Amino acid sequence: MPIFTRISKKAGMPPGSLIHIGEETGDPITITVMDYDAGGNVTELCTRDPAIISRYRDTPSVTWINIDGIYDTKIIRMIGEIFSIHPLTLEDLMNTTQRPKYEEYPDYLFLVQRMLTRSDGEIRSEQVSLIITKTCVLSFQERVGDVFDPIRLRIRNKGKMIKYGADFLCYSLTDTIVDAYFEVLESFGEDIEVLEDTLIQNPGPDTVISIRRLKRDLIALRKAVWPLREALSSLERSDTPLISDQTGIYFRDIYDHTIQVIDAVETQRDLTGGMLDLYLSTISFKMNEVMKVLTIIATIFIPLTFIAGIYGMNFAYMPELDWEIGYPATLLLMLCLSLLMLGYFRKKRWI
Repeated sequence: MPIFTRISKKAGMPPGSLIHIGEETGDPITITVMDYDAGGNVTELCTRDPAIISRYRDTPSVTWINIDGIYDTKIIRMIGEIFSIHPLTLEDLMNTTQRPKYEEYPDYLFLVQRMLTRSDGEIRSEQVSLIITKTCVLSFQERVGDVFDPIRLRIRNKGKMIKYGADFLCYSLTDTIVDAYFEVLESFGEDIEVLEDTLIQNPGPDTVISIRRLKRDLIALRKAVWPLREALSSLERSDTPLISDQTGIYFRDIYDHTIQVIDAVETQRDLTGGMLDLYLSTISFKMNEVMKVLTIIATIFIPLTFIAGIYGMNFAYMPELDWEIGYPATLLLMLCLSLLMLGYFRKKRWI
């Protein structure tokens, strides 16, 4: 997942220009609608025609309109016209590099978040933009697939949440996104434990690559949760009539969860940063062990080489040349020297 994305194609464009910045999957934009009321009436539909959702704009029931795909400027503009969404809001939700934030407008609230999931060691980051009106919540996603299936199931099963308004639906969506952060953190924690064992037992170049990938994913998580904390803090202090006092208490709970996520992210970042030092220390220790063995072997052979060198000289008159036991005596001398040196090294605790 790239941390930095090019946004240069917006340079020089006037404010409110609808230009999609991000990955285009090529799949057609899909609009799904879930409409429900306190009486237990639930209606679902799926369409690709934005005009159909206009009937839900002013209904007294709560309507969740989810748009999968934000690269079609024509459809996004039509949705904006139906719900009187400011062009700057439409511009922000089409910019997938947007920093999580919260903004208030006269008729709606705008909340940008990042939805993170992780599978097979790869982290998937996607921008989710929420627009909250009195009775509607519009969620804009980059692609099909999200973490909101439990909320859909609660609505279909006519759970307790259908008795609340659109603000509680917004809370539920945001809470599900933040809960997914904890799942990502748990997977990071498991990876950290595995990496620590690998660093101690058998570190290698692949270990460094894994550490760098983990640090990069933690940066992505940090970039998602730190601004979200500020956005939720602003929303919690807001006196907008679109958020009831009862739901405001629930948003306060999400704010506490983001604090917990931030603390966990900082802890894991410190652990991951220390892993590189541990890797270097482990590699240096193993190298020192190898060099110690080689040095001991070389040191033992120095006197042996000296003796062999002396008796390898071609002089006619040398003592012991005619000695019958000279050869075995020389070998015995070399063996005794080796044993004496090994005993000395052990006494000094060098081996």
